[in-house]
Amino acid sequence: MENRKLKIRDLTMRDGQQSLFATRMSQQTIDRLLPLYEDAGFYIMEVWGGAVPDSVMRYLGESPWDRLRRASEAMKGKSLLSALSRGRNLFGYVPYPNSVLEGFYKEAIDNGLNVMRIFDALNDIDNVRDSIGMINRLGGIADGAVCYTVDPKEEPRQEGGFGARLKKLFGGAPKEPEKIFTDDYFVSKAMEMEALGAKIITLKDMAGLVNPLRAASIISKLKKNVKADVDFHTHCTPGYGLASSVMAMIHGVDILDTNIWWFGGGSAAPAIELIYVFAQRLGIEVDVNMEAVGRIRKELLGARKELAAFDLVKEMPIEFDPLTDTIPDHISRQFDLAIEAGRAGNEEAMLDACHAIEDYFRFPKPNELVKNAEVPGGMYSNMVAQLKSLKADDVLDEAMALIPKVRRDAGLVPLVTPTSQIVGSQAVFLALDRKKGNPDYSNTSNQFMSLIKGEYGHTPVAIDPEFRRQITGDPTEHPYDVSAYRAPENPVLDEFGGVKLAANNEEYLLLQLLPSVANGFLRNKRQQEFNAAQEAAAAAAPKEEEQPKQAEEPITGEVLSGPMPGTIIEIDVKPGDKVKKGQRLLVYESMKMENDVEAEHDAVIKRIFVTNGQRFGADEPLIEFAD
Repeated sequence: MENRKLKIRDLTMRDGQQSLFATRMSQQTIDRLLPLYEDAGFYIMEVWGGAVPDSVMRYLGESPWDRLRRASEAMKGKSLLSALSRGRNLFGYVPYPNSVLEGFYKEAIDNGLNVMRIFDALNDIDNVRDSIGMINRLGGIADGAVCYTVDPKEEPRQEGGFGARLKKLFGGAPKEPEKIFTDDYFVSKAMEMEALGAKIITLKDMAGLVNPLRAASIISKLKKNVKADVDFHTHCTPGYGLASSVMAMIHGVDILDTNIWWFGGGSAAPAIELIYVFAQRLGIEVDVNMEAVGRIRKELLGARKELAAFDLVKEMPIEFDPLTDTIPDHISRQFDLAIEAGRAGNEEAMLDACHAIEDYFRFPKPNELVKNAEVPGGMYSNMVAQLKSLKADDVLDEAMALIPKVRRDAGLVPLVTPTSQIVGSQAVFLALDRKKGNPDYSNTSNQFMSLIKGEYGHTPVAIDPEFRRQITGDPTEHPYDVSAYRAPENPVLDEFGGVKLAANNEEYLLLQLLPSVANGFLRNKRQQEFNAAQEAAAAAAPKEEEQPKQAEEPITGEVLSGPMPGTIIEIDVKPGDKVKKGQRLLVYESMKMENDVEAEHDAVIKRIFVTNGQRFGADEPLIEFAD
């Protein structure tokens, strides 16, 4: 029997709800949960970062800073609070200069953040170097996360497939392609992060693709090669998560990422209750107050019901309290069989036992679609939610099937935000292109162009120069130029009494991070403040008579329509303007990616049918040109 403790990082309020419910948990729900967490004794609670800053503004109209502050006030330092940072991409989808990174890190630590888990979507160490140094210098704990991914499946029937591209890039006969993502690849990245100052090393398996034998080999090698605590983060989407977490425990992992029952399994991390049962049988002490976890679990049931509209699974697991409920003998035996198989290196038997356990408790079965497309659960849930809201969910299956192709074309990038969003968005573009009979890559997002150009960093495999020429017009790689960054304006809003859009530093940081989303959020906030101050005067003001609506002029000229559903961010032209071929007309956002729309030929603008901030559907008219 082993005699050691296992520390737990609870993901329920950040990654758990992001993976299962598209990050729609409101502050009101969070406030009900936080007092129950105070006595739980989690080593770390992940409460911020990732998609939270974007989503709470975009979907809930709430302040990310309020969420962090409330968590810090409630926990009183009893658990470390952590956030997820995408390194050079911070909590957004584009590279940012150091001034923005440091501003956010300082504000976050000042507001109670302790641990910043830092990763780069390309595993480019240059993109995490500055963040690790800043977090340490500002008094936080830098957690260096290596993104796990796999070598792609071969598609030998496709001309110009990955094998053919490797032949073109590296020469030689079209033999078995070189394995890129070996154990040594991940361990070397971890060692580099520790050398830079990372105090925790995380193997970040965002897609749940670490199978049990791979968990055993990588965790063992990490334990031998780094001095920092080793954390394992995975998801259950393809069916490996529970078994691989148990295998990580067998092989000495220090910290395990889990969710509480109703937010566990499926596309999220394993449930702590199942990990607790396994730990008892392994002789490992889970360093958590499970009675307090039980109190949180009861409140979470109501929270999950409130999120039913965003629930990917719909069917919930059966109720279970590992402290009081008896596990039936035939299922109890499966826990022992899983451990025996894990110790013997029998992966198939271990997976069978863990799947039997999950099936009994009614956790979702392995998602074969996600497994074959090799995508993270959070990416999948967000694609589903966004496509549904855009009324374009009929292309989901085709888009999922195209993800491996886009990933290969983009240099084998791991799929984790922002690359998961970029690749996912581009796969949707390809699906829509094919549906309309257009060639692949007829439409590309600005971020996909930037990725192919080289602005996000060095991809694990070099991008084919001819493909780069096709997408960007230039075969040469161009890295991100920090001098090109332009800080957003903070305009005075005359319509709301002459106040500035961002009222203070923390709000301006949001504007720097996510200009489009923060602009709408802050405008609404200023409007609410203005309306509250003017309520009495507005009520006393005489109402204007409504003017009769005039009949809408019929469309007679050529029309520019929406390539895919989205939201208008910026309109660069006005009626009467003469535009040249290739001139940018407007910018819209879809799938969280910005896209330019350019003139296909010289023309004169007759009418513009949309305004800034307006949502539009696929093929909906945007601009009419003069006859």
